[in-house]
Amino acid sequence: MSEHNYTHESLASSEPATSTADTDGDSRQSTVLELDNIARSYATETAVEDLSFSVGDGEVLTLLGPSGCGKTTTLRLIGGLERPNDGTIKLGDRVLADVDGRFVPPEERGIGLVFQDFALFPHLTAAENVGFGLTEWPESERQARVEQLLDLVDLSDHGDDRPSELSGGQKQRIALARSLAPEPDVLLLDEPLSNLDVSLRVSMREEIRRIIDETGVTTIWVTHDQEEALSVADRVGVMHDGQLQQVGRPAKVFERPASRFVASFLGRAGFLSASVEDGVLVTDVGQLDTNALVGVDRSDWGALSDEPTVDVLVRPDDLRVSPTTTDEADGTITRRQYQGPSFIYRVETDSGDTIQCLHGHTEVFDIGESVRVELVANHPLVWFPSA
Repeated sequence: MSEHNYTHESLASSEPATSTADTDGDSRQSTVLELDNIARSYATETAVEDLSFSVGDGEVLTLLGPSGCGKTTTLRLIGGLERPNDGTIKLGDRVLADVDGRFVPPEERGIGLVFQDFALFPHLTAAENVGFGLTEWPESERQARVEQLLDLVDLSDHGDDRPSELSGGQKQRIALARSLAPEPDVLLLDEPLSNLDVSLRVSMREEIRRIIDETGVTTIWVTHDQEEALSVADRVGVMHDGQLQQVGRPAKVFERPASRFVASFLGRAGFLSASVEDGVLVTDVGQLDTNALVGVDRSDWGALSDEPTVDVLVRPDDLRVSPTTTDEADGTITRRQYQGPSFIYRVETDSGDTIQCLHGHTEVFDIGESVRVELVANHPLVWFPSA
């Protein structure tokens, strides 16, 4: 193993992470929607358990997680399509559902919902779809609102088109306009980009965020796409097995994951095993000053001495490799993934840790090549108790 020493001065200092819900942003906004200890079960299966969070006025909160984690069930509970078995849902001062049997039906909640499949009425024009929920409005006001929303979603020239005549992106915008038409207090988006081509998703997520910003509507956006969630959210909540693992500003959640699951689910995560020896961490790629690391909980701050071994989270951009002799190597390249502008190299270290390193597309190394690994991170690294 080659010798490296990484000190506190080489990594920018920062506050330690928190393992509880991060409420960044809440203090600047009045709460519009609040969930308190929500649970939903089906027979022997628990879909959502002990779920609590709030959403501020005009905020975009994304709920992110793998299939089956409970995020769509959460959306259905908020929208009134499901009844919770426990807990309370409040919209402003109104109780929408609670354990005492109070339950406001979906049509009376003031909540708009955009489904994955858009659910447009095929026999109605785009304009008629947008105005579908405005039957109680005076005709002149209804027409003005429809025209306003068609203009907002840049489809003023398509009001007479049927859904079959619209592209996927256009259908999405009409579905969004229809949900916004009654001026809901909260907008729910259930995987809004999942039915679009990959090439459309980036432009559409930017377009949807623009529309949300222009209307100022409080929004909960459900997705399994990490890049989508991090790019559109004011705050992101990561769900797993029906529970909220962490919620906070996207950068905070990514850089200070509160659990191994969050660390592994967001981006590419590698873990360097390390032994604690006299104030330093000894790893296969060198020594780390314990002051250059942060724990996942404030109670763990400075408690490395209580842990004989720990695992340090490293991502591909934290590491670089260079060819070397077998005697000087820290590990061996076991996989090379080409991504256009860059390569991701998978490296197995001498003790069996698997890490990944990011390099430009001109830096080509061979599978099986012995390499020296250098830590190039300019930020504190998060450590976890050994698995």
